[in-house]
Amino acid sequence: MNYLKLSIIINSKPPYFIGSQLRGALGYALKKVTCINPSFKCENCFAQNSCLYYSFYEEKNSFHKYRFDFELGKEYYNFSFYLFDTATEKLPYIISAFNMMLTQIGFTKDKITFEKFDMFVNDRLINKDGNISLPQDYVKTFVIDSSCPDITLQFITPLRIKKENKFIRDDNIELKDIINSIYQRQMQLLGKKYRKFPYEIKGDIIKKDIRYKELTRKSNRQKTIMNLGGIMGQLEIKGLSKECYEILKVGELIGVGKSTVFGLEKIKYNIFLIQYKNFIIRVI
Repeated sequence: MNYLKLSIIINSKPPYFIGSQLRGALGYALKKVTCINPSFKCENCFAQNSCLYYSFYEEKNSFHKYRFDFELGKEYYNFSFYLFDTATEKLPYIISAFNMMLTQIGFTKDKITFEKFDMFVNDRLINKDGNISLPQDYVKTFVIDSSCPDITLQFITPLRIKKENKFIRDDNIELKDIINSIYQRQMQLLGKKYRKFPYEIKGDIIKKDIRYKELTRKSNRQKTIMNLGGIMGQLEIKGLSKECYEILKVGELIGVGKSTVFGLEKIKYNIFLIQYKNFIIRVI
């Protein structure tokens, strides 16, 4: 899978949850950057099939090839925006939209703009003295070159997975729930049809440290408060098969479910550290 990461750091105090704020402001800026319709309306627009804003924000029953990435409760803005598959070709439009959002539109409640911020593509600084310079080769190919059977899997932002048509709110989560959700998202990003994870799911959850995190956002379009709460915490897993390890590694890149466009469902894995007498052994 092809991907890239655009990151932005701003020395300013953000709200506890920035996902709704960022997504809304980016959408407004992206429409400004890409819209060629004099009416500025998406309904029955002649350019729908080729419009980046429409495919990212307005198209129904579609799977968005991007996600926000951040942690809750940071002391300053430090977030990333991933593009996947064919969406990586649209990076110049995305950079233009973020730049407009930060310097002209603003994205706080008071529409505060910023003169100073750092912007990176794949961890390489691209803006200096008001100028932006793209690296020549910025599309990366995701490669997994290792495997580990024993890991700690962390839910960094709320994970929203349904079981029996209800969102999981406690530790009633199984390895198959996570793996199947990641695999379906991977298939959707690659434009492939739904199918079950083609390998046996092998791995035992030996410890759970799970809590439910309440989180809401205000939808200006629907004029309602939307619930984005989910489970956070971590799982200790042993005996993962190579295929299960690899799909969890994919999930670290692409996120787990549909709410990744708000920066939710971010996971991270760590290998076990085994302490033996006075030595610490890193299992790889």
